[in-house]
Amino acid sequence: MDTVFIEGLAVDATIGVFDWERRIKQRLLIDLEMAWDIKAAAKSDRLEHTLDYKAVSDRVAELVANSQYELIESLAEEIAAVLRKEFSIAWLRLRLSKPGAVVAAKNVGLLIERGQRGDV
Repeated sequence: MDTVFIEGLAVDATIGVFDWERRIKQRLLIDLEMAWDIKAAAKSDRLEHTLDYKAVSDRVAELVANSQYELIESLAEEIAAVLRKEFSIAWLRLRLSKPGAVVAAKNVGLLIERGQRGDV
């Protein structure tokens, strides 16, 4: 199985449990790896035969920018569910980072995998 990836997608969102976090936008960084068989796209050289990473990026950015979750865990699950459903992605790995959330750390976040990576 092949992998289509998006790395370092930056989106500003309302996220967090503290009152001050509910009043501001914070930068989130999203990395995605998605299982996709690229053979049809490679053969045809046509966008409609591949996983359009621009469309995926736009959908994730829209979802995150309009979200109001307190926890990144909730947001990560929503992103994964939407992408798997709307783009028919069998497996994905999502890294959601919230840089600046812990002053002494360069970055914090989580990494989730959803679905099965096998043949699509």
